[in-house]
Amino acid sequence: MLMTKWGEDLNKKCPLSEYPRPQFKRDSYFNLNGIWQCEFCESEEIPAEFSYDIVVPFSPEAPLSGVNRTLKSTEYLIYNKNFDLPDGFNKGRVFIHFGAVDQIAKVYINGQFVGVHHGGYTPFTFEITDQIKEHNVINVVVRDLTEKNEYSRGKQKTNRGGIWYSAQSGIWQTVWLESTPVDYIQNVRITPDFDSQTVKFETQNHLTVQKLIYDGDNLIADTTDDVVKIDNAKEWSPENPFLYEVIFKYKDDEVHSYFGIRKFSVGKDGNGMPRLMLNNKPYFMNGLLDQGYYPDGFLTPPSNEAMEFDVKSVKNLGFNMLRKHIKIEPMLWYHYCDVNGIIVWQDMINGGGNYGLEVSAIPFVGINLDDSNYKIFKRTSLEARKLYYKELDEMVTALYNCPCIAVWVPFNEGWGQFDSNYAYTLLKSMDNTRIVDSASGWHDRGNTDVISKHIYFTPIKVHSGVKPWCLTEFGGLSIRVKGHTFNNKMFGYKIFNSKEGLTKAYKNLFEKTIIPQIKDGLSATVYTQVTDVEDELNGLFTYDRKVQKIDTDVLKSINERVKL
Repeated sequence: MLMTKWGEDLNKKCPLSEYPRPQFKRDSYFNLNGIWQCEFCESEEIPAEFSYDIVVPFSPEAPLSGVNRTLKSTEYLIYNKNFDLPDGFNKGRVFIHFGAVDQIAKVYINGQFVGVHHGGYTPFTFEITDQIKEHNVINVVVRDLTEKNEYSRGKQKTNRGGIWYSAQSGIWQTVWLESTPVDYIQNVRITPDFDSQTVKFETQNHLTVQKLIYDGDNLIADTTDDVVKIDNAKEWSPENPFLYEVIFKYKDDEVHSYFGIRKFSVGKDGNGMPRLMLNNKPYFMNGLLDQGYYPDGFLTPPSNEAMEFDVKSVKNLGFNMLRKHIKIEPMLWYHYCDVNGIIVWQDMINGGGNYGLEVSAIPFVGINLDDSNYKIFKRTSLEARKLYYKELDEMVTALYNCPCIAVWVPFNEGWGQFDSNYAYTLLKSMDNTRIVDSASGWHDRGNTDVISKHIYFTPIKVHSGVKPWCLTEFGGLSIRVKGHTFNNKMFGYKIFNSKEGLTKAYKNLFEKTIIPQIKDGLSATVYTQVTDVEDELNGLFTYDRKVQKIDTDVLKSINERVKL
């Protein structure tokens, strides 16, 4: 079994114990990760006994869970956890938070139903003030149909292989309790305005909230105003990821957060070429595709240090961007990007029926399909399309305050794509401060901020137009590193037998194709990818993160030239 070093050192009693939401942090925190019980059932009736101990938040399919069993589409996965509320924890209200549960979760506290959530990748919360006691039992009833329905599922597939990865189910992000006073701050939407050097604060429940804003240790504002001017504001950028701290106070409630003063937009450079802009200046976004999978935890990082390792390693190699590919990470991952100065292109999770060649092969002959044809795009379920928009809203709401996020990507390569022009309009209504790449790869229907191309098998040729031209997937150069692979299979777009051969091909790709075309309008690149994932061996790191395939000095030297 392939393991990361963090999985090898896993604390099963309290994994991923750090506070999971730095963007909105209170001092009340009770982590429920650790040893739970679970059972695979034919109905959703909670059983009297449970056959398995499971390490939450790892899915039963993931090795680190200790279960190693796949949830069938005909089964229910039912969790059980007994816990005592810490003395003095309850300040008036108690909430239970789930980072993510795949796909449908019904939650019970002490035998009482408290809520249901549909969607496997977004966080959700239930108030349990009326149900909580000194001694408690929580039950979570899960259904996960993977590709058996049209719900969003990402890269998961029951019959895994190639670019499709092991299916997983159930709880896969941190479960935790939080207590607030009876009168509390529900949420604060933070919107920096780079041009006016102001920050707008919008409270969900329209309270008059005190804001204490800090530049390091210096208090620079103490106000209840909803729009605050920041004098001599320090910019956030990958080169200087400066963050202001802010404390929100309302009666007895206190919440800690932060923000960055930055602006993502599109515009033109001095030669009239369409470009991506950061803080009103043309800026080249040089990044990697990041799947966020692990051999021992699957979608769940074996530790928070593992997430931080990925982010810091990418930054150390000279990249300034990650495209988070068809996955929504734990909130701590975005915090590490905020702190370290990594720009994020955030994919929405794709769904729909099984993807066919009629969608994925046609673009290679230059045909762009109409994505209002739900049948050809395998999006016939009205229920699933409505759920997509619900999850899209949940994603934007959860991640809105993260300074690192520059681009929303609602669809990838036509997988489950539908009504992308409407999705663009909807995203802009949710968030008009960020760029939208409506159809990454192909099937661009017009409403988008960028030209987005995936090119692996044909020559890369920039054709600049009225929008920034972005190469949002390319490369995929592969090599097997003995002793560091998931299995004996290998998938890649071009395979090499030596580190020297891989390095030479990577250098040639950038020096002869990528760097020369920046002047022609190339505005962003996303190389595939950060790490190997299962059969895919095209990462700069092996799947276990133990071997880097191309030397740091080579990558840094190239990346110093991948800029405007």
